[in-house]
Order: sequence, then C-alpha cells, then structure tokens
Amino acid sequence: MIRVGIGYDAHPFATDRRLMLGGIEIPFHLGLAGHSDADVLLHAVCDALLGAIAAGDLGTFYPDTDSRYRGIESVRLLEEVYERVVKKGYRLANLDTVLIVEQPRLAAHLPRMKQSIAKVLKVKESAISVKVKSNERMGFVGRGEGIAAQAVCSLEECEMSDRKRE
Repeated sequence: MIRVGIGYDAHPFATDRRLMLGGIEIPFHLGLAGHSDADVLLHAVCDALLGAIAAGDLGTFYPDTDSRYRGIESVRLLEEVYERVVKKGYRLANLDTVLIVEQPRLAAHLPRMKQSIAKVLKVKESAISVKVKSNERMGFVGRGEGIAAQAVCSLEECEMSDRKRE
C-alpha cells in the first residue's frame, strides 16, 4: 500500500533568531519567529508525514502552548514524527519539498539540507528533493516578511522484518 501526504508551513522573519532550514543553520541576519526553532521546511515535512498516516498535524502533538517544546530543534520533531510513521508500518518512499523565499539565496545550501533530511529519515539522498522558488515579489514572502514551505511525501508499507530494523 502507498500513502501520500502534503504539508505546508510559513513563518515570519524575526530578529535575534538563527535561521534554521532543513535541519541546518543558514547564515543570515534574520531568523524565523516560532515556538520551536521555526524550521519551516522540516515543519512542512512533518505535516506531510503525519498527513500520510492520517494523524493530524504537528500542532496536534507539539502545541505551541506547551512550554516543553519552546526552542526545540525541529530535527528532533522530525525524528519523533518519523518514528510514528514507522510504528504505523510505513517507511518513506520519496519526499518532494519546496522553499518559497525571496532572501536569502539558498541554492548553495540545498545539498546540505537534502543530506540532513535524508539522514534523519534514514533514506538515500536520491529519495529527497529540496527546491527553492521565489514568490516573484508577491504576498508576504515576496515582500521579504518570511518564508513558506511545501512538502509532499509518499510512504510504502513495510514488511514486518523492516519495522524491527527501523
């Protein structure tokens, strides 16, 4: 059985914050506002994974009203979400993502993001796609107020022996 999930997230820029995208720090004078480290890309990935197993969204498990998650690294959230996927009997077949941003320029950082995500999800890098697009100066992203991200994933059912290894 194949399952498909879609995720979306957006965060405004904020001062005095690190910019975390795809599990890596990006050198930039602004970060993203949020309860966690605000890694908009990983949040979209988490929502896609949770959607594929019909488990709600990231806020269902990690509400921004819970102080335990203040400042948490989104890599940890992704690890825990993927653990839920595996416990349900699935593994990632592929992941396609897009960051929507005007600044900073991210093309040079995409290989490291892809590598970081593949490592957390325990898949080959060839199963992960990370792209970047501008919003052509339209909307909040186009005005340089923040970053948005989308993710689509497909999961395949695991054999019982695969679940024990994960």
